[in-house]
Amino acid sequence: MQCSFDSMRLSGCKVVFRFRRFFAEFWLFCLAFNMYHNSSQKKFWTYDKEEKLDKLRLEANRKFCLKGMSSGKPESMFLDAQEEKVLFRHYENRLLDFCAMFKPAMPKTVVGTACMYFRRFYLNNSLMEYHPRTIMLTCAYLSCKVDEFNVSCTQFVGNLQESPAGQERALEQILEYELLLIQQLSFHLVVHNPYRPLEGFLIDLKTRYPLLENPEMLRKSAEDFLNRAAVTDAGLLFSPSQIGLTAILNSAARAGLKMEAYLTECMGLKEDKETLSKMYESMRRITSLIKAYELPKAEEVNTCKQKLERIHAEFATNLTWHDG
Repeated sequence: MQCSFDSMRLSGCKVVFRFRRFFAEFWLFCLAFNMYHNSSQKKFWTYDKEEKLDKLRLEANRKFCLKGMSSGKPESMFLDAQEEKVLFRHYENRLLDFCAMFKPAMPKTVVGTACMYFRRFYLNNSLMEYHPRTIMLTCAYLSCKVDEFNVSCTQFVGNLQESPAGQERALEQILEYELLLIQQLSFHLVVHNPYRPLEGFLIDLKTRYPLLENPEMLRKSAEDFLNRAAVTDAGLLFSPSQIGLTAILNSAARAGLKMEAYLTECMGLKEDKETLSKMYESMRRITSLIKAYELPKAEEVNTCKQKLERIHAEFATNLTWHDG
């Protein structure tokens, strides 16, 4: 009898523990939602139109080209905006590869923050002025510090496939450009990633949406969606909660599940047609960004890289090492 009573008490403790954990995680999700809406990310780094982002990048490109041409160099020597886009995507994916292979394993939020730093930096700067390999590593290094992923600088560069001398040079460059990166980010270092909202929506589905028997089945596909969103402009155009919700609904659609009732009933949008319509439009735009994303072709990348290296050799605007 005592054994049975102890088992019941232990089972009850587990239920209470799970409830408290769910409550704590959901409270953190709500807190994160409110923090984003009062954040520097929303105020300074969230744009309403893709055209605005294109304009900023074009201005950064033209500014460097004009500066170079004023010293007598021909316009054909420089990268155009499309060529910069090719190289940006190439180096952004190299950043992801570096983070994926990092030891110890790098948390998703650290990777997301590094990608966002990289995108923000090159909104207002040209790859021709600051070499993307230097900047991508500096973004990863800074994100480790800001998101409190505790690795030493020696550990960090130890993840580079370089000789000890090459790792030492890389560290010198990272430390050289860390302050520049912080300044170009306007000292806005906290990034609200969509991973926490994703967790919040999964908890909400478990507690308030009984029509879905096993919300966890949506996790992997939803996380894959967020990983793909990280290499698009979604984080510069939409809130983390919008991206997280889109990931959930996209995952459900892939599994053949309809979840309109979650939006209309659980989220209270049944009578708010305008908000519901705007939400669907945002989700459509986020999904379109991801579907439209394409990796550049290798030969295209190689041609642009050769051009980039010639520019950096000519102007020597920053310290670089050979990029194979």
